[in-house]
Amino acid sequence: MIQISNEIFCDERLQEWDIANKILPNPYYDKPFLIIPNFLDSALAHEIADTIYQEQYAQKAQIKKMLLQSVVEPDVNETIRKTNLYTLNPLHTALYETLFKLHQPQIERFFNLSLTLATPIQVLEYTQGSFYIKHADDSNELIDKEGSTVGFTCVAPQRKLTTVLFATSFHEGVVAQDDKQHFSGGELLFNYLYDKDGNGIAFKPRAGDMILFPSNPYFSHEVKKVTSGYRLTLVQWHNAIVSGC
Repeated sequence: MIQISNEIFCDERLQEWDIANKILPNPYYDKPFLIIPNFLDSALAHEIADTIYQEQYAQKAQIKKMLLQSVVEPDVNETIRKTNLYTLNPLHTALYETLFKLHQPQIERFFNLSLTLATPIQVLEYTQGSFYIKHADDSNELIDKEGSTVGFTCVAPQRKLTTVLFATSFHEGVVAQDDKQHFSGGELLFNYLYDKDGNGIAFKPRAGDMILFPSNPYFSHEVKKVTSGYRLTLVQWHNAIVSGC
């Protein structure tokens, strides 16, 4: 393992692979990702979750698939990703954007970059049995015939930073069927990041928490299968001018 922050190590194979976007925060930080607790207060998080839960219309969330050089076509594949996609209403979008601007200086200092364009906010719903297998947000994983990872190819270079805001809370144990504010399972697991004892890094949030991390393969991640409850997140990908680049 290779140390990339005070408390976090990464798989040494990442140093061998040709990774186009190698953004890593200051190695003297405790962790290489930023957590903003209570980005939303709990009342607003609950309001968003309740609003989305009552929505009638959802799309199946897609995965990125390269057709030609620099051309990516989204596709639905529920063996890779089983998630429903919603659109945030204008009122909640405005509130989110106002709060994000308040935190933007902190975010830019932490990652040593200047944010530019961002994707529209995706509202991702994970109900019981939903999941998303290991992936990098800016790249497709290259697999050999034995099924081993041998590298990555960048298919979304405009994605420099990923932000995930949780509108519901992780809960240990079974969640009651009528509880739409908590979920069990559904951890956000970073596949190549470990603590000093070699344990994988999994984020178990409370409603209103936001986690931010570079979109590159160092931060490949998966959403473990939701075993009960209602997991709702607001996700964006951000382009940026990276200092020194």
